[in-house]
Amino acid sequence: MRRVGIWLFSAVLMLILSACSSNTSTSAPGEQNAAQPQQQPAAEEAKKEPVELVMYSWRPEDKDAYGKFITEFEKQHEHIKVKFRSFKSTEYNTILTNSLTSGTGVDIVQLRPYSGATSIADAGYLLPIDDAKGVKDIPQSYLDAARGSDNKVYGVPLSINSAVIFYNKQLFEENNLQPPTTWEELLQVSQALQQKGIVPIAQAGKAAYLLSIAHSVLGPSAYGGEEYVQKLISGEINLTDAAFKESIKRMKDLEPYFPPDFIAIDDKDAQALFYTGKAAMYINGSYRLETFEKQNPGMPIDILPALAKEKGGETPMINWVDGSYGIAKATKHPEEAKLFIEFLASKEFGQLFSDELNRLSAIPGVTPKHPLVQKMTQLSEKSMTSYMMLVHFGEGTPTTKTTFEDSLQGLYINKLTVDQVAEAAQASADKWFKPKK
Repeated sequence: MRRVGIWLFSAVLMLILSACSSNTSTSAPGEQNAAQPQQQPAAEEAKKEPVELVMYSWRPEDKDAYGKFITEFEKQHEHIKVKFRSFKSTEYNTILTNSLTSGTGVDIVQLRPYSGATSIADAGYLLPIDDAKGVKDIPQSYLDAARGSDNKVYGVPLSINSAVIFYNKQLFEENNLQPPTTWEELLQVSQALQQKGIVPIAQAGKAAYLLSIAHSVLGPSAYGGEEYVQKLISGEINLTDAAFKESIKRMKDLEPYFPPDFIAIDDKDAQALFYTGKAAMYINGSYRLETFEKQNPGMPIDILPALAKEKGGETPMINWVDGSYGIAKATKHPEEAKLFIEFLASKEFGQLFSDELNRLSAIPGVTPKHPLVQKMTQLSEKSMTSYMMLVHFGEGTPTTKTTFEDSLQGLYINKLTVDQVAEAAQASADKWFKPKK
């Protein structure tokens, strides 16, 4: 009898629990099943904690543009906030090194191209991004600017830069001058401008890298284009070759047409000479277009590629991949950082970047809207050569590029001769450079 009572009690309890379970929702079975898939993503989104990513850049002038880019990213990922921190280009390397070695302060890092990115990747401070969405769609030659020695990709290439001669069309027209295409024409035009009281070329020399950029544009007038570069990197000739020495001599020969005491002038002062109409030409990267149009929107600017070796010869565009963005290995938010990297690798970002900053994006499928950026693209397709010192001689301690730039400064203060500049660069290359057969 006791066993029957226990059995009846258990049976009643099971019926009660079953009834309670069936009444937990007033929805019909079909309605309940339809609602569950809609509620699940919202529940997952609610679980995401707010995250802040700090990104470093060496371009303070791009701050406003990045504010717009970041806003677009944050619309897609509401739980992620990105803080853009920019520093002076000349101070950036030191600041970045301190942050990476301490393992604090930065999640997304702007990387110098080629050896600059490789050295940081090889030191173990970055996360590989080969599997990030969009990276594999980027041309391999662009990705080479952000590879480690292990051949993995550590950065999304930002843009393709061109070294060009900017010139003021109005000053040329008012003085009945044609834009130069050869070395001889450049000298003639510079002399004519100087006689009119106009600074021919707004060149700065305080930062040595500016001299290397100028040389990359002027050099082909002495040695030619990519064919000569290939002879150098194959070891057929070296940096003491007569044609390369002639390119250095031409840098010195142009000194009278630079501003007085230009070797002590900061680049911002040189820029101001140009955009205020006091100088007719300015040599630097294509990224300065955005700067000039901000400072003097109505200024009639055009560009010239590198000078031809002879009249009617090729005037190649000097191109290189600019910085890339990578992920600091010490980041506490690798998943969120990867989402941001994927945004930077997207066509959406590439088009925004090109439209906002008037630069050529490294992302495939982007069409420049600015006429001068379109012109640079067309000239590059016609004839192109690399920024030799950056792309091929950017290694060593100090790098051969740095040695060359510092030696050019020595040339201008009469501490070194043309031959000594070439010999110093080659001596640096001898310590590390291996010809690529």
